[in-house]
Amino acid sequence: MRSILIINPNSTESMTDGLKPLVDALQFKDTAHEYFTAPSGPKSINNEDDAVESVNHCLPSLRQALDRHDGFLVACYSQHPLVPLLKDEAVVQSGRKPVTGIFEASVSTSLQVIHPDEKFGIVSTGKVWEDILTEATVAFLGTGSEASKRFAGVETTGLNATDLHDVPAEEVRKKMKDAVKRLLRKGKVGAICLGCAGMSGMDEMVREACTEELGEVEGKRVRIVDGVMAGVAWLEGTIRAGF
Repeated sequence: MRSILIINPNSTESMTDGLKPLVDALQFKDTAHEYFTAPSGPKSINNEDDAVESVNHCLPSLRQALDRHDGFLVACYSQHPLVPLLKDEAVVQSGRKPVTGIFEASVSTSLQVIHPDEKFGIVSTGKVWEDILTEATVAFLGTGSEASKRFAGVETTGLNATDLHDVPAEEVRKKMKDAVKRLLRKGKVGAICLGCAGMSGMDEMVREACTEELGEVEGKRVRIVDGVMAGVAWLEGTIRAGF
């Protein structure tokens, strides 16, 4: 049986547990999905320094898992350094096994599901991510490329990843919807990426914001891209195709 390892590089087990229903909903029943949570380190990855620190807490254990799985998903919405590090080891040393992060997977998926005249954007957590994810997206797509011109930008909620589940639900809903509406005002946005693994499963409030801002018909046309689901689906297809 095929096996995909889904990696939460922070040490909050409840965030890992929140990913499982999304993966199960894809119904890839002939693939085993296993989960890894950082054994120590940052509880929430709120900036690039946290991401770098998390590598030291994850990589030793992950190296031991390379031979047991066919693909690897890093479930942190950033250009997380684990992605290239694992690619180097999983691709070069372990038989070209595919590795991706939820950031890369969601951006690639967004470009494929929107109309050529539309843009995609990202809704994320703390304000620090506005510049970080903007720079990461431009770098990923290529400066000056046609693809980068289809990027509407990043809007944030002001909450960190753990706040999404610890702060009162109505406050989270309001901040999420406000960020979505600001993004939709940046042009003809056809897809919105959930820019944090902790936002997984929050599609409903994003959809609500879309219909409030654009009306029922246009609001339902906006694609909501969950990076965890996009990443698992890409890995599944890549492993099956033998690429």
